[in-house]
Amino acid sequence: MKKLQLLFLATAIAIGAVAQEEPKSTIEFTPVHDIKTTPVKSQDRTGTCWSYSTTSFVETEIIRLGGPELDLSEMYFVRYAYPEKARLYVMAHGKGNFSEGGQAHDVMNVIRQHGIATEAAFPGRRDVTKPHNHSELASSQKALLDNFIKGRKAAPSPVWYEVQGAVLDIYLGEVPETVEGKTPQQFAQDMKINPDDYVELTSYTHHPYYKAFNLEVPDNWSNDHYYNLPLNELMEVMDNALANGYSFVWDGDVSEKFFSHKLGAAIVPADEEKGFAPQEEKEITPEVRQEAFLSWQSTDDHLMHITGLSKDQDGTPYYKTKNSWGTDRGAYEGYLYMSESYMRLHTVAIMVHKDALPKAIKKQLGIK
Repeated sequence: MKKLQLLFLATAIAIGAVAQEEPKSTIEFTPVHDIKTTPVKSQDRTGTCWSYSTTSFVETEIIRLGGPELDLSEMYFVRYAYPEKARLYVMAHGKGNFSEGGQAHDVMNVIRQHGIATEAAFPGRRDVTKPHNHSELASSQKALLDNFIKGRKAAPSPVWYEVQGAVLDIYLGEVPETVEGKTPQQFAQDMKINPDDYVELTSYTHHPYYKAFNLEVPDNWSNDHYYNLPLNELMEVMDNALANGYSFVWDGDVSEKFFSHKLGAAIVPADEEKGFAPQEEKEITPEVRQEAFLSWQSTDDHLMHITGLSKDQDGTPYYKTKNSWGTDRGAYEGYLYMSESYMRLHTVAIMVHKDALPKAIKKQLGIK
């Protein structure tokens, strides 16, 4: 993941004066669909948006499936993803990607094998009074692996794996054997979370439509496959999901000039001089989208959680987006609104429950 810098509103206030509110765009958002979810969290000083967004999604799925509102542990998934990431990195002689980043399927892959844990069972840090900070965790693991790769003269031994596990335990804590009196695997089953029920979708023209392919982004370190849809059908899946009570995980680009978490909006303006104001936006075709992807204009910067749909005063759709940068930065207490044009251009991929797909698309993909 790119290192994303959060924007802060600089205010100079006299002693005794009240703090100014965060500014907003002049766009007015009227809710169309709003899915019940859990409170916004902060990923703090970590590159683990993939886990925060997908954990929020899983929490929301549990609610949708009739379960309780839970505070799940994002770091539980981080703790189990790192060893597999390290194994592949070592087996590739250090030629693969070993970083803090990841994808939505990384959470599902952990759930499939290791279940889920609550935040109370695994807070993922030694001192729960302090925010998460993974600057040393990431660099220390990579140094360990690179030194092993550089110095090995025989077949790989399990020693590096054990040392890496010890490093993770030191920084994140030891994983729990039970969660609320059950194994993490049984707890996940009781919450009705079946990883095989979830699919990842994208839309690019350099692969055939209606087939699954290994999406060529750095943080797809596990080489998982995504179903490829025509752009209009990818948007149809998003809209059908939200209309029927399904949220989804969004992976895409947030480093654009007209993406502003502070103002609470992301657009593709036809007239940039109008700034963040209601206006017509650029038409985004599959060709425009493909060029943005191939030129690295549109990259997998960040993962967030889409929990609703709104419209502005002109009827333009905006997707309500739950971020993981806390509630004290931005105009909408941790949320922002991304326009339809922004979604068409800068969505790299989504993850959604398979039953959220329109029947015709589901049949075309061969999903049961």
